Amino acid sequence: MDVVHTFFVAHRTGVLWAAHLLSLALLAYMVFIFGRFLLYWAGSARSFRRNRPAEPGDPAALQWHLVIPCRDEEAVVGQTLAGLRRSSPGAHLWVVDDDSGDRTRELVLAAADQDPMVHLVQRRRPDARIGKGAALNAAYRQISAWLPPGTDRERVVLGVVDADGELTPDTLALVSGEQAFGRPETGAVQIGVRMRNADDPRPLPGRGRAANAFARTLVRMQDIEFQASNAGMQLLRRRTGSVGLGGNGQFVRLAALDALAGDGQCPWPERALLEDYESGLELRLAGYRLTHVHEALVAQEGLVSNRRFLTQRTRWAQGNMQCLRYTGRVLRSPHYSFAGKAEVMYTFLQPVVAVLLVLLLPVSLGISLATRIFFSSDAVAFEDRFGPLMLAAFVLAALPLVCWGFVYRRTVYPDRSRLTALLWGLGLWLYTYHIFLVAVRAAVRIALRRNGWAKTRRNAELTAIGAPTALEA
Repeated sequence: MDVVHTFFVAHRTGVLWAAHLLSLALLAYMVFIFGRFLLYWAGSARSFRRNRPAEPGDPAALQWHLVIPCRDEEAVVGQTLAGLRRSSPGAHLWVVDDDSGDRTRELVLAAADQDPMVHLVQRRRPDARIGKGAALNAAYRQISAWLPPGTDRERVVLGVVDADGELTPDTLALVSGEQAFGRPETGAVQIGVRMRNADDPRPLPGRGRAANAFARTLVRMQDIEFQASNAGMQLLRRRTGSVGLGGNGQFVRLAALDALAGDGQCPWPERALLEDYESGLELRLAGYRLTHVHEALVAQEGLVSNRRFLTQRTRWAQGNMQCLRYTGRVLRSPHYSFAGKAEVMYTFLQPVVAVLLVLLLPVSLGISLATRIFFSSDAVAFEDRFGPLMLAAFVLAALPLVCWGFVYRRTVYPDRSRLTALLWGLGLWLYTYHIFLVAVRAAVRIALRRNGWAKTRRNAELTAIGAPTALEA
């Protein structure tokens, strides 16, 4: 310790100069990141305020085929089919059984016996269980073969609904409207998402108060995320021409899928972890218009398990990092505006930025600790000068997320108090810090070349079926 102290004292000027320079560089980087975030938030909030509600069209003008990928979904598939038949009585329902180990196949066949518009797409290993994209491609090929020769494929729309998904009754009418498939250049439409168990008082029956309180909060944060902050993001993307497709509630023209399918008849990326978002990138790069209909919603189950939530979000972060390979194509594409390219790059780099901030944190703490120990007076002077700026950046990073709590209250729960909205916003601020954990996990998986696709198990699954997935092992 005496040797280290002697070194620092002997090189006081140089060490302080290097420490201050590095601290300022870290501060400048964080201010840049926060500024970038604030600009994106401002655009999202403005787009949310200026959203022009979609007008319904005539769903009978199009032919609808809803694809429901299933892997061990006996807990929810029957309810999902019944709900989709109520909300979309004119749609064909195509259930892709991805070699389930439970009674999913039997339940679908029983439903098909009662309803000729329910169809089973059966997959078997080794071709099955390799990713959602492969399952969707199997449905695409079977639907294409089932359609009569001469079918106008511009009028055929495939929708993707999760095995626990439920569409609002006006979904097909809104997706048919002038803002969506009413325009011939529209290749795909993404609708909004909500958590149907957001108001469940006991999401974990049989568990204690603390466990249920955590589960309720986790589901509520997911609902705010999708119905407020993510909705604003998609409305901003609608303005920039860079709408992203999600794994639940996307609708795509069959003719647009044909343009991506190629000789292998695979319009969705087979081994991608974000096959939904990547398919949207491919459609936009091919010149198709993508849009978002905020007023139509698909309800899904919010996750109540922290482990399952982190598994899901790690897969999303890793898939996001995989999308970096599109950077050159997007930047060169004539179909993306400058604003669209900037938005896409922001999305691509989110987990990368999170990893860099995690790596820089110990460096920053080490500098602060060393200067505090060996040059306490200089450290105090530096903190007095730049500490308020650091605090301001921290507060500025929190305020936009807190504001989404008030947006959520106004648009979804206007009967709740402003205090509740404030608590929701503060909760969302803390909730978003999960990005740092899942981004690091995703980076580690990439470094270890672990690219397996992991299915997120349903809340109703009381026991695991089959072998652990790649991320859960």
